[in-house]
Amino acid sequence: MIYEIDGIKPVISEKAFVHESAVIIGDVIIEEGSYIGPNSSIRGDFGRILIGKNVNIQDCCILHGYTGIDTIIEENGHIGHSAILHSCHIKNNAMVGMGAVIMDKAVVGCNSIVGASSLVPGMMNIPDNHLALGIPAKVKRELREEEIEWKRESTQSYIDLTTRCLKDFKSCEPLKELTPARNAKRFEMDYTPKNS
Repeated sequence: MIYEIDGIKPVISEKAFVHESAVIIGDVIIEEGSYIGPNSSIRGDFGRILIGKNVNIQDCCILHGYTGIDTIIEENGHIGHSAILHSCHIKNNAMVGMGAVIMDKAVVGCNSIVGASSLVPGMMNIPDNHLALGIPAKVKRELREEEIEWKRESTQSYIDLTTRCLKDFKSCEPLKELTPARNAKRFEMDYTPKNS
């Protein structure tokens, strides 16, 4: 669902994937390799929204902003399910956790992670390579290199999903029952606490 307003139409790379249930309005620019998940709302009806290369905006996210203030997500940005971004700047390779809220003129630094359900207040600046958590969010510590690498791998899985969706995503009728081959595809998880 893509709409123009005041004669301004969204610009979406043909190499980006936008789910048909996402709503994209007005002054929105989505670069190649980016993934826009189901039921996302990206409203460029006041401020411009810039979504860089290989960004993923997951299910039910809301992006909006004030007139004259861009909402920017730089390359490899990773925006978790149901996050809300308003007139903020998410720098290269940063991650916003599920259900987090990033408010006006806040900046999330390169490679940084905002924890799930956190509230980043307006004007807050999270330094590069740091973890911020809480309500309101506080910078907790510098990230370890393996955590930054985990984030890169997680984002790569969404870059790959964009490619898969552009190639093979389509509506279908459901199967009535599992096939033997499909039933065999199961994964066991180890839920043993690491401290025990």
